[in-house]
Amino acid sequence: MFRTDYRLEIKKRDWLLVVRLFGEIDHHSAVYMREELDKLILKERPRRLVLDLSCIEFMDSAGLGLLMGRLRLMHDIGGVMALTRPNERIMKILRLAGMERFMEIDGEGAKGDR
Repeated sequence: MFRTDYRLEIKKRDWLLVVRLFGEIDHHSAVYMREELDKLILKERPRRLVLDLSCIEFMDSAGLGLLMGRLRLMHDIGGVMALTRPNERIMKILRLAGMERFMEIDGEGAKGDR
């Protein structure tokens, strides 16, 4: 099923930027999300970026690439990145990819059975 209902919800406070992602992160949506996140990061230059994954229903390898690219961009501007509230399916993908080594991950799925 092809979906086009991707969107971002942004909250900014001081040097913290929290972005809630919606929909699915696949090769179609990752292009849009990458462009929007990069513009936002370069404009706001936060010290800490938190991506809220609570409204992400599906993520594949394109999603992992999206996350790693934003992590690198945050590193390049001297900031850090964290993920919050992934569901169990998304958390499983993050664990298999070893993403916990690169960034803080907390929330619903992060506390699942280890």
